[in-house]
Amino acid sequence: MSSDGTGENGPFGEERSAREEAPQYVLPLVVRIEKARPPARTDALETAARAVLSILGDPRAHGEGAWAEAMRAWQDGRIRKVVRRARGSEWRRAGELPGLTVHGESAEVRVFPPVPLDGWPRELARLQVSGTELDDPVPPAAPDPADPVLWMNPGVAMSAGKAMAQAGHGAQLAWWELGEEERAAWRAHGYRLSVRTAEPARWERLSAGGLPVVRDAGFTEVAPGSCTVVAAHPALPRRRP
Repeated sequence: MSSDGTGENGPFGEERSAREEAPQYVLPLVVRIEKARPPARTDALETAARAVLSILGDPRAHGEGAWAEAMRAWQDGRIRKVVRRARGSEWRRAGELPGLTVHGESAEVRVFPPVPLDGWPRELARLQVSGTELDDPVPPAAPDPADPVLWMNPGVAMSAGKAMAQAGHGAQLAWWELGEEERAAWRAHGYRLSVRTAEPARWERLSAGGLPVVRDAGFTEVAPGSCTVVAAHPALPRRRP
């Protein structure tokens, strides 16, 4: 459904050239889309973001864990995420590979340890990237003010897969800015968050307010350097001047 990456000098604080020179890895995500029961768009975005947080916080992604080396290699390069879709037997085969499945109200997203950009497992490489759009049957409710919110840019149109990858980027930026106690609290609450599209006036305030902002690399769908997501976590304003 979408491939993705960091932009310009990267929203992660390192020079673009250093990240481009590193071996390139990608974080695969697969969303389950059955023909008769597609997930709601907002739920898919939120579930994808929680899937990214789940692997970032998993013990296997740190220290001497089974996924730690791949996670380090991925984070040393361009922070790319690719969202593919699966159903039926495709979804079952994907579920047999190492990874984590995260459930939303209607969505299921499985995240896998990073793989080399040109070294996808066969079970994932054969899955479709494009061709599916998702909708919200009813408008999403107002977000809970106590929860983090990933605010999408109202002026940038994106497919569901692209938006899922961008929501994952926003969640990752917020995670990196938090301290260990704040991360632990978020984990204890199941990485609760909301994804909403900001009204234009709110977007202008948010994007200029010192919060983490995702700037897309422009590999797919949007122009390079486009600001796509602002990550608003309740703990972050207290940590900034």
